Amino acid sequence: MNNKIVGLDIGTCNVRAVIAELAEDGSLSVAGVGEEPSTGLRKGVVINIEATLKAIKAAIEKAEFMAGCDPITDCYVAIGGSQIESFTSKGVVPVKEKANGSREIDQSDILKVIESARANWISMDREILHVIPQTYIVDHQSGVKDPRSMIGFRFETEALIVTASKTAKQNIEKCVERAGYNVADMILKSLAAARSVMTQEERNLGSILIDLGGGTTDVLVLYDDAPLCSCSIPVGGKMVTSDISIVKGISTETAEEIKIKAGCCWEPLLDSEEEVMLPGVGGRAPEIITRQELCEIIQPRVQEILEMVRDKLALLIKSKQLSGNIVLCGGGALMPGIVDLTSEVFNTSAVRIGNSAKMGGMLDEYHTPQYATATGIVLTEADIFRKAIESGEMQIRETRQRDNTLGKDLLSGLKEFFKSFF
Repeated sequence: MNNKIVGLDIGTCNVRAVIAELAEDGSLSVAGVGEEPSTGLRKGVVINIEATLKAIKAAIEKAEFMAGCDPITDCYVAIGGSQIESFTSKGVVPVKEKANGSREIDQSDILKVIESARANWISMDREILHVIPQTYIVDHQSGVKDPRSMIGFRFETEALIVTASKTAKQNIEKCVERAGYNVADMILKSLAAARSVMTQEERNLGSILIDLGGGTTDVLVLYDDAPLCSCSIPVGGKMVTSDISIVKGISTETAEEIKIKAGCCWEPLLDSEEEVMLPGVGGRAPEIITRQELCEIIQPRVQEILEMVRDKLALLIKSKQLSGNIVLCGGGALMPGIVDLTSEVFNTSAVRIGNSAKMGGMLDEYHTPQYATATGIVLTEADIFRKAIESGEMQIRETRQRDNTLGKDLLSGLKEFFKSFF
């Protein structure tokens, strides 16, 4: 078996694709990566189908060329931004007795209790993306992580329900399909990123993932190895670029280039003598400014974004004690000084940059904060695939071992099984 898994991250500024190969022994290796500038989205929402599909096609073709593989057909896509909402729901089912009056809880009971949690009213314009169990309760005994083989009469779960705007989701699907690919599954962007950049210990202790994107800042809080809540702030790195462009009277393209090359969001790191050349516009003479002046534009905006995240999380997690780290990923995590500024805003030194997890293969291009989501998709789907095999839910036939893709028929057979994990 040598199945290819393609993770696709359609961002406001860039589209990134990762092609990985899942070998028969369960090992995962990255074969190719591709990146293409994106102009068809605003704040994570598709506003130009044609521009978006062209960026998707270009990114995947670059990854295919690097991997030296046949054209792929299926891909797994991340979704995030303001079109995502989440809430906690509770599911309860009885454990039907046998003749002796008790029975062990099995996988079918888990599926039933998750389905019970799913049966919550949502508006007609939204669609459930994930139902993620946070904890199980057996006969009022809480904190159960794996209820299988336990004996009880009343079986409950508390689960995080993640919903997406139907139209936003359909527009993303349309872009991918018109680019010539099938959407095998969709996963919450921040959930995928957390799989790539967070350690098991961080997920257990209670940690915050902050994905600093171009159009949005997506946040996920994990506690006791389960998502506690998620949210999205509708501002990102493009707002910083816009500030530089407006204050200094230069084009957004030039402002973006200067932000990447000379930008910093923590003034104490800078030498007051460092200078930056701003090109003249419309015959105007070029201007020389210091990096400190540039920081005076950048730092207030980045600080505002982080404060918005902090204030929103204060309402969502309330008194829950988090003892892990704040992990930063996305393009904004590359900004010099971002760790120091985040530490200042959140009043903690437990802040780090989250580079995407290393896998096998000869490539290192993906081991950066920008590829956290795309690699996280690949890792998540590989986990599901392995669990399906281990649990006996799926048998791999000899003919399937020679197939280079997961295949639509194989995916449809796993669809219900996937729900027990998401």
